[in-house]
Amino acid sequence: MYKLIAIDIDGTLLNSHGEITSKNKKAIEYAMSKNIEVVLTSGRMQRAILPIANEINANKYIISGNGAQLYDIQNNKVIYSNYMSKQKVLEIINICEKNNIFYNVYTSNAILSKALNYDVLFFNNVNKRVTPDKRININIVKDMYKYIQEYEDNDLLKITICDDDKLAFTNITNEVKEVKDVDMLEVLHMSKKTIQHEDTQYEISYYYTEVTNKYVNKWSALEKLMKILDIKPNEVIAIGDNVNDKEMVINAGVGITPKNSSPQMQEIANIVVSSNNESGVSEAIYKCIK
Repeated sequence: MYKLIAIDIDGTLLNSHGEITSKNKKAIEYAMSKNIEVVLTSGRMQRAILPIANEINANKYIISGNGAQLYDIQNNKVIYSNYMSKQKVLEIINICEKNNIFYNVYTSNAILSKALNYDVLFFNNVNKRVTPDKRININIVKDMYKYIQEYEDNDLLKITICDDDKLAFTNITNEVKEVKDVDMLEVLHMSKKTIQHEDTQYEISYYYTEVTNKYVNKWSALEKLMKILDIKPNEVIAIGDNVNDKEMVINAGVGITPKNSSPQMQEIANIVVSSNNESGVSEAIYKCIK
């Protein structure tokens, strides 16, 4: 019997318009009626997950920053964290600046970026289509190195690095791999996002990776929660579409991915369901919970 469902947000729970379909909402409601814990697990920051968790009434726990933070919503308390140190963030910023490559820094409350480009451009476009409470806080910072030097909070979740040139991207990721005590996602494909301007849709494509502190992943944070809730791995359903979902999809009792996911994810998942635009989360829940 399953006791917990871990659900990724972007590319999984949300459709390409940043919405949760009515089918997905009903399926999640059904799962919770069976006393199954539903936990959103995302690369997003805490502030950008909370409105979505509230919309589906999954308002007990959330996992943000790809597992850098586990947050108890009801008690307004971080119960596990594995943040990046300021020193490591500054070290990677130096590498990005030296190579003139696009990057941004995630905190619990905002994306810090020098410009609206790549992934930040996509989130900014989504912000225009959703209500203010669901918008992602994007903070444009002119001098990132100085900003982080003076940053007082200890909640640096991750750094995202993007470029549309494969050679430039590969060169910088090889350099970042040499930085000690950080982990980097091995993304093997280009990210393709759709943005809308007035009545026209445009596709943007780019290579990207995400850098976190060592041993950060969604499954590690889920293990902390499972210990608190006395839940075993075989009692967990994990649903995700991207490589930052890999560990939880592999280690859960059943790992599920939507058909819009990468070939790499479809190879490791136990079940492939309909895409995020076709309410794949709903299909996944009803396949596993009777």
